[in-house]
Amino acid sequence: MSRPHTFAGNPLDRAEYQRRDADWLAARERDPESRILPLRNLDVLLEGEEPARLAWMSGDAAAGLEGPRFLLGLRDGVAHFALDVRDVEDDLTQGNERRFVDVRTAATLLSAEDAGISAQARSQVDWHARHGFCSVCGEPTEAVRGGQQRTCVSCGADHFPRTDPVIIVVVTDGDRCLLGQSHGRLSQMRMFSALAGFMDQGESIEEAVRREVLEEAGVRVGAVRYHSSQPWPFPSSLMIGCHADALTTDVRPDKVEMLSVQWFERATVRRALAGEDGELRVPASFAIAHHLIRAWAEGRA
Repeated sequence: MSRPHTFAGNPLDRAEYQRRDADWLAARERDPESRILPLRNLDVLLEGEEPARLAWMSGDAAAGLEGPRFLLGLRDGVAHFALDVRDVEDDLTQGNERRFVDVRTAATLLSAEDAGISAQARSQVDWHARHGFCSVCGEPTEAVRGGQQRTCVSCGADHFPRTDPVIIVVVTDGDRCLLGQSHGRLSQMRMFSALAGFMDQGESIEEAVRREVLEEAGVRVGAVRYHSSQPWPFPSSLMIGCHADALTTDVRPDKVEMLSVQWFERATVRRALAGEDGELRVPASFAIAHHLIRAWAEGRA
């Protein structure tokens, strides 16, 4: 990869050791030099045009804002926090100079580093908003270690942010690759993409690839090769990109999940990547699926 996937360029030091110190955290939250990134309803505050920038506030400027703060990490020794301002009435947009933008759209406007930070901030704020109560006893939980975990105030159970692993795979048979169109957004866009699905418990990446392809397409898969991964903060997944060799080629799609699954010739895929084919549309470079498809089309799989 010549550059990271979208959302994979986060430069922050997650400050594993420092966040264990409650006094250090409290001091950084009060520090006027700290940087605060507001999120409202999971949208991130931006400033500037293309390229846009994350609209960090200084610790002084954000001192009066209420809402939970979560440590994202350190950069050049300066603490960076995400601040959930969904219940704050103050206008933080400063007219037209700043605006709240959903993270999916923001990623197309930001540098790789800022997009990576926005992914972390969105996933972290969303997880805390969803886990205010203990799954063991039902009592309230509170954020500790700068938001790295939540602890139940009653039974003491610790809860940690989860990341859901998802395999995504381009299956190949010589000069053909297998792409699918699921019901929903892809069908509305008339787009075909790599096959994908959540991993099950106790399942290896290779096993998940073989199971998902068999379930969605009815095709059996042999060798599986890892390509790359992409954080996907909607709400918090890790896309694990692979290529795989087909052992069988008869397609029997799962009609519940898939609208269509088809084999496409390499020449057709190359034209689609160049925007020159009306028969096939593939995902844009924003998505890891694009890079998996392009790697195969260019003989790099």
